[in-house]
Amino acid sequence: MTPTTETTVGIGGAAESTDMVLNIGPQHPSTHGVLRLRLVLDGERIQHAEPVIGYMHRGAEKLFEARDYRQIIMLANRHDWLSAFSNELGVVLAVERMLGMEVPERAVWLRTLLAELNRVLNHLMFLGSYPLELGGITPMFHAFREREELQNVMEEISGGRMHYMFNRVGGLKEDLPAGWPSRAREAVAAVRSRMGVFDDLVLGNEIFRGRTRGVGVLSAEAVHAYGVSGPIARASGVDFDLRRDEPYLAYGELTDTLRVVTRQEGDCLARFECLLEQTHNALDLADACLDRLADLPPGPVNQRLPKVLKAPEGHTYAWTENPLGINGYYLVSKGEKTPYRLKLRSASYNNIQALTELLPGTLVADMVAILGSLFFVVGDIDK
Repeated sequence: MTPTTETTVGIGGAAESTDMVLNIGPQHPSTHGVLRLRLVLDGERIQHAEPVIGYMHRGAEKLFEARDYRQIIMLANRHDWLSAFSNELGVVLAVERMLGMEVPERAVWLRTLLAELNRVLNHLMFLGSYPLELGGITPMFHAFREREELQNVMEEISGGRMHYMFNRVGGLKEDLPAGWPSRAREAVAAVRSRMGVFDDLVLGNEIFRGRTRGVGVLSAEAVHAYGVSGPIARASGVDFDLRRDEPYLAYGELTDTLRVVTRQEGDCLARFECLLEQTHNALDLADACLDRLADLPPGPVNQRLPKVLKAPEGHTYAWTENPLGINGYYLVSKGEKTPYRLKLRSASYNNIQALTELLPGTLVADMVAILGSLFFVVGDIDK
């Protein structure tokens, strides 16, 4: 009789104690660009989260070193494609500070006005896209209608819809078209009259509140530890806004209108509420700037510059309160027409790091709600 061998095969013997690694992305509809999340799961609960960045990296900081001070404005306005005007602003403020240059008063107020209109455009995109990520499509249509009102006046003044290229070292590209202030005022009024849709349709929606209240709570300590800024930080009770605390442009004269919106809860709902209230306030600031511009006499909006613009040797840091948070440029000059070094500190790069703190311990079903509430642009991370 031929001897036989018996083999016992066990299937799934250690499955209950084995963690699963799940990749979200790098192409995923819930991410604002090409981001990858590496999640370690224990069942439906996230144990560990690692944002993997760099898929869109374009080396902007290195390209700055090969462009003169007029050309780098074009590169700088592209990392956060929803905040192009604000991106340009930081560069020109840094160069003007190095040159010790005074900008005409009319240009200062115009820059402040356009920065606030750009802030509204940025926020409207997230006010529409965040509910969309949670299954509500209607707010996106409203958001794009309101964006179009403001896009029209921004396009009229600059010629661009996304990359305005309207800032210049020493001021702005050119003065306002005839009748533009009244058209801008009408656009602001039209958008303000319909902003209640987001209060009623989104914040008044019990499903939206159920998906966001108490979800993804970010503590004030974590905000400071990760360098989080903007509406996300203020939703966690960190009461800091450069426009009020270190005023630049004309914000020092707008203290009666400027309102820094904060919340204490630090959850997804608080972040959305901060964004919405900040949009209302940006519209008020735009009106205040239009009122001030109406009182100013006609005058120049820029300074005459030499054919070859060189910044003196030295270094400076200029930071602004961009729509998504603090945006800073550290400029080092060796006296040439190109920067020796121009380091960009973008808001989204710091903000997205908080995911490593926010996601562990939460359910996979809440991952998109938390991710979307950080209001980031991946180009702002992969700069």
